Amino acid sequence: MKLILFACLVVLVAARPEQDAETTLDERDDSGDGNFNYKFETSNGIYEERTGSLGADGQSNIEGVFRFTLPDGTVGEIRFIADENGYQPLSNLLPTPHPLPAHAIEQIRFAEEQRAKGVIFEK
Repeated sequence: MKLILFACLVVLVAARPEQDAETTLDERDDSGDGNFNYKFETSNGIYEERTGSLGADGQSNIEGVFRFTLPDGTVGEIRFIADENGYQPLSNLLPTPHPLPAHAIEQIRFAEEQRAKGVIFEK
């Protein structure tokens, strides 16, 4: 019984996820005028990189990427732009809307056809 209990304890300790991560890369350069570069990486696979530039309205426009390890061991990545048009992430991890069914596409086409002919409906 003690051997089984000890074996279970060993398995639990061995299966314990990594708790502590160390910073392996930390580079920062900021000119103070909205232009900057930033890179950060940890020993557990977290990575982030950002580049900032002065925007048309005086704001910092930022382009960047961050990566992390998913539970299945693959690496997830999200690239983004943040500027006067808002935050624009790009990744295959982000949910996307379902495609429109054929009848909805046909209704939109028909409405556009009517609009082009000048058909107006009262509200």
